[in-house]
Amino acid sequence: MCGRYASARKKHELLEEFQVEQDASPDEELSPDYNVAPTKRVYAVLSRVPKDTERGDSGGESEARAASRAVRQLRVLRWGLVPVWAKDPSIGSRMINARLETVAEKPAFKKAFASRRCLLPADGYFEWMPVEGEKKKKKQPFYIHPEDGGVLAMAGLYEFWKDPTRAADDPLKWLVTCTVITTQAEDDLGHIHDRMPMMIERERWAEWLDPKLADTEQASRLLVPADSGRLVAYPVSTDVNNVRNNGPHLIEPQQPEEESALF
Repeated sequence: MCGRYASARKKHELLEEFQVEQDASPDEELSPDYNVAPTKRVYAVLSRVPKDTERGDSGGESEARAASRAVRQLRVLRWGLVPVWAKDPSIGSRMINARLETVAEKPAFKKAFASRRCLLPADGYFEWMPVEGEKKKKKQPFYIHPEDGGVLAMAGLYEFWKDPTRAADDPLKWLVTCTVITTQAEDDLGHIHDRMPMMIERERWAEWLDPKLADTEQASRLLVPADSGRLVAYPVSTDVNNVRNNGPHLIEPQQPEEESALF
């Protein structure tokens, strides 16, 4: 699974890196976060048709929508997808990951997979590996990131949830949430954890984000695991275990206590 990651790039860097056309959360800029955890607010890149052309007067799909172009946006969402049918938004804390193998069929994710796909920018992510031979069960955290220092574009889904207890004009009426799609870890990283976030390569960004691409089989073909060797991993401080800890020291290499037991 992917339960923690680092996202320290500034908003203007992400706007440029992902060639974003619209800052859809102009009043909110997130601080660098080296310990992104479930339910936190995170940046997401997505494409949507402008609101004024989304629906016609009758409430059905309008000619304007059919002819309009989706605009690439940067939004701030909450990590942990809340399905549209959920009665309680707390379900999102259990929906931080969607498995590639079942994402197109699971009720919580299949509609989002068909038309609400996104990219979740990250500098790297954390996984924990059990340390053998310890009297007390222990896990060593590892930081996994691109060898070239580039940004990770994690494949994600987003969803809109309407709070039935709030008035129609309440700005908090709608909650927008997201999840990370995960896949089987490649051989180089599988010894740490058997799952890893699915990455979308730059040349596939536009197609992955296209809300008009409703063919889930075609969307699935865009999900190709990262090339072997593109990501590197090293042990880091157990300070990352506590979500209250933050800062660049969390991604600094550390010598594992039982190196012989880790490799």
